[in-house]
Amino acid sequence: MSSSAAARFDRGHTDDLITFLSASPTPYHAVASAAERLEKAGFRQVDEAAEWDGTSGGKYVLRGGAIIAWYVPEGASAHTPFRIVGAHTDSPNLRVKPLPDTGAYGWRQVAVEIYGGPLLNSWLDRDLGLAGRLSLRDGTTRLVNVGRPLLRVPQLAIHMDRSIYEKGLQLDKQKHMQPIWGLGDAHEGDLISFLEEENQIAAGDVTGWDLMVHSIEPPAYLGRDQELLAGPRMDNLLSVHAATAALAAASASSDLSYIPVLAAFDHEENGSQSDTGADGPLLGSVLERSVFARGGSYEDKARAFAGTVCLSSDTGHAVHPNYGERHDPTHHPRANGGPILKVNVNNRYATDGSGRAVFVDACERAGVPYQHFVSNNAMPCGTTIGPITAARHGIKTVDIGVAILSMHSARELCGSDDPHLLAGALTAFLES
Repeated sequence: MSSSAAARFDRGHTDDLITFLSASPTPYHAVASAAERLEKAGFRQVDEAAEWDGTSGGKYVLRGGAIIAWYVPEGASAHTPFRIVGAHTDSPNLRVKPLPDTGAYGWRQVAVEIYGGPLLNSWLDRDLGLAGRLSLRDGTTRLVNVGRPLLRVPQLAIHMDRSIYEKGLQLDKQKHMQPIWGLGDAHEGDLISFLEEENQIAAGDVTGWDLMVHSIEPPAYLGRDQELLAGPRMDNLLSVHAATAALAAASASSDLSYIPVLAAFDHEENGSQSDTGADGPLLGSVLERSVFARGGSYEDKARAFAGTVCLSSDTGHAVHPNYGERHDPTHHPRANGGPILKVNVNNRYATDGSGRAVFVDACERAGVPYQHFVSNNAMPCGTTIGPITAARHGIKTVDIGVAILSMHSARELCGSDDPHLLAGALTAFLES
């Protein structure tokens, strides 16, 4: 590793990101991993169905694949504003259908549905595991993870489709993406029976499931100087991990003038419209209850929201060396160049000039470099939870993130230095 890279590269933070990614094959596992880290920092889980108290300290709510965590400093008033880092826990992938057992021509397969907008070709010919959440007859749920080679989506041999050379690979989402997992005839109930046996669950005890396929190849440093990190689900667990680390660090600060918050939502990849998505009531409900638990009124809540700022942290696009013409001619975010500030005047991102100033201040105080991202005018621009958060709650929101390559692939790529640079900026923001 070059001396300049070694001076900044925080191997400890990035190693922990690798651990986090490996332990989080689904949104349900991701929030459990985040909660475990927050518990070690002194946070405690609160029950949404119980009465909340106004005591100081770190608290969090888990709901499905979402987590909202916050730290109330000693002496905080009912109208103390919040500093929020927003992110999302879901990634595009293949998800198991309600009747999963299928097959053809002597191959046993698992019926899957396409979630979000994955790069389908990136799922071909990979060793795949299966993970998610099982719902049991007694009303409880169980997280499960078969992290060994179990499934595979086999690609058609070139000998049987030489038109690929002229037309490119064309995949039908229904016909071509059903993974195989064995030989023989399909029998109803086989997959769930296998998972019950695998997880020591009584036969017939599983009544519902939320299961998804994941690549079992672990994250890894890449390149001569290990300047790059390749791994799954960086969009957007990289941000969830950085925000969790930043909240834990902020909770140890002795001089907080805001209430720092982590808001990691599910279902961003398909529109955020769910009870655990950013377009649902979860964040607003938690923040309101925090105000009211400290003896506040509607007026206090309005005052607190008026002074609140949210950084919506999601991955963005690094300039691609093979497709430079797809990027804006003057905005070329680079790996290891620090977090990016995302701007779109049509409100696909929520950033405006005053929001930019908040982010720049955090980066300068943290000693973290930053970059700018804007889409090529001839290309459509993606979006995030940022505009949703701003519109739904009426709070100033700024879109930021880390620049990566291969977004929505089963395996994405970022700079090894960028995760801890993002965490540094987020920490400074929350501690402000």
